[in-house]
Amino acid sequence: MASTVPALSAFPSPYSIETPEGCEGWEEMYPYYALFDERRRETDENRFWFWNSMHFPAPHPAFDVFCIDSPYQAVGSWQNRVFAVPPAMGIDYRVVNGYIYISGNPVTDPAKVAERATYFQRRAGYYYENWSELYGKWRAKMEALIAELDGLVVPGLPEYEPDEVAFAADRNTAFYEVLEAYGRTLRLGDLMWQHHFEFLLLGYGAYATFVDLCKAHLPDIPDQHIAQMVAGIDVLLFRPDAELRRLAQLALDAGVDGAFANGSSPAEIDAQLGGSEAGRGWLAELEQAKDPWFNMATGDGLTHDYRSWLDDPSIPYAAIAGYIAQLRSGELRLRPTEEIQRERDRLTAEYGALLPEQAQGPWRDLLALSRTVFPYVEEHKFYCDYWFLTRWWNKVREFGALLASRGFLEDGEDIFHLGRHEVSVALDELLLTWATGGEPLGPKHWPPIAARRKQMLERLAKWSPPPALGVTPDEITDPMTIMLWGVTTDRVREWARHQDGGSELRGAAASPGTVEGVARVVRSVDEIADVREDEILVCGATSPAWAPIFARIKATVTDVGGVMSHAAIVCREYGLPAVVGTGRATALIRTGMRIRVDGTAGLVTILEP
Repeated sequence: MASTVPALSAFPSPYSIETPEGCEGWEEMYPYYALFDERRRETDENRFWFWNSMHFPAPHPAFDVFCIDSPYQAVGSWQNRVFAVPPAMGIDYRVVNGYIYISGNPVTDPAKVAERATYFQRRAGYYYENWSELYGKWRAKMEALIAELDGLVVPGLPEYEPDEVAFAADRNTAFYEVLEAYGRTLRLGDLMWQHHFEFLLLGYGAYATFVDLCKAHLPDIPDQHIAQMVAGIDVLLFRPDAELRRLAQLALDAGVDGAFANGSSPAEIDAQLGGSEAGRGWLAELEQAKDPWFNMATGDGLTHDYRSWLDDPSIPYAAIAGYIAQLRSGELRLRPTEEIQRERDRLTAEYGALLPEQAQGPWRDLLALSRTVFPYVEEHKFYCDYWFLTRWWNKVREFGALLASRGFLEDGEDIFHLGRHEVSVALDELLLTWATGGEPLGPKHWPPIAARRKQMLERLAKWSPPPALGVTPDEITDPMTIMLWGVTTDRVREWARHQDGGSELRGAAASPGTVEGVARVVRSVDEIADVREDEILVCGATSPAWAPIFARIKATVTDVGGVMSHAAIVCREYGLPAVVGTGRATALIRTGMRIRVDGTAGLVTILEP
């Protein structure tokens, strides 16, 4: 069938993308509804799709599709069916060569927008009026959910069941307990995603309403000045990094900082510290800090390969070593919170004075609301994406270990190369043949499938996805797409104009200031340790787990992100220039290039190759 994409479209048709050599059949890893299918070509080809590199920067393993389906079910439920956000329903996704592309479903009928507004005002208003109380209950719900996950037991499969199964009145056999545990693991994940989006959209909504009011009365106000008026507020996600700095100072004070020299491994450092009373005292402080502050993922947390600091202590130990070096030299960089707050208060006073009298009351109320709800925009990630999800992935690993123990997988980690429904089928056969004593087919069936998919993902990782597919949209209206991903109408048109390269990139002016320096392109969490003092970080997107490097860099440039993305928020808090949502920084810039970052104008210039 011939392409129906208009000739003026600057982005390729999703139906024109070729499969990399050796990756034929990649589609089997994903559900049928996640693919660009000929049966809905007429609609899908005429939509705008952008690569969600913020959350899914690499080709996606089959099991991890759970963390696409469930969150998009949840965000759509809250945005479209509960709060009825007037201009936007939910988000559709498709997979191309293993990479995740998304597209919002806008509401374009003015009558429908007005109808939804009545629901939104009443329901969102209730949350805004009772924010502190409702948010406190939310935190309690999340802590209870984490506790239930921790208490979930994945039983083994004994040769003979224990006596209590035969004699106790209230008992279940292992076949039922395994299936119950697996089903409950998935449902707990769904519950987490439901909780995840309960408040998040309202956080964006309050800020978006404040932005609209500012621009209605102050049409020339820069976006970053609006963002700066809600800056300088402490949030939970800064606490883990603060704990690392505190532990570094304690190591110096106790005279045990030498254990962190010479690039020793965490195990070697622990062994050396365990040999002295002062070292054992430091280790005791470390144990106190771990719960809950080491429940940080080494990346965004939405795929299984992002382990927590508890699983992989190399990142926090490296950060502690770095902070010890800064403390020794007297050059410890701290967030300039007081300076940020002074600038926030100056901008608030000056812009407030420019408003007409009748707008000042609503403006102050919306500003206060934005500052109240702002912490949740970052804090939910600690509870959901880190504390819960790192433990949830580990719970899934327990089922992988069970399957591997019976030869259904070569390695427990291979469970992530099966879809969640395939895992259910594998468990069904495992439990059937365990119960009956029959010969399972699974050990011959599943290992070659996992091996093939693992190899396919390695090959797909070498492919470079285009930033967008389909048609250039007339307008982007989804507030989350704008605030979080930074995909605005103007930004998309900018991407479309500059598909062929060049020495300049434009993005969102996320944090003010201009600096020049050497670029460091970071494509994965494994490359964070390569970042050197005073380099400019260039990446797809940042995550809160990268917090320790913000004390070393001069500026940040990202492919994806809006004024409420993590990179934008943290750079404002650290006083670092930032340009986010450039669409193609990691494609054009290479490590070692000298670049200029103008965070005031939203411009990045390549000065020297």
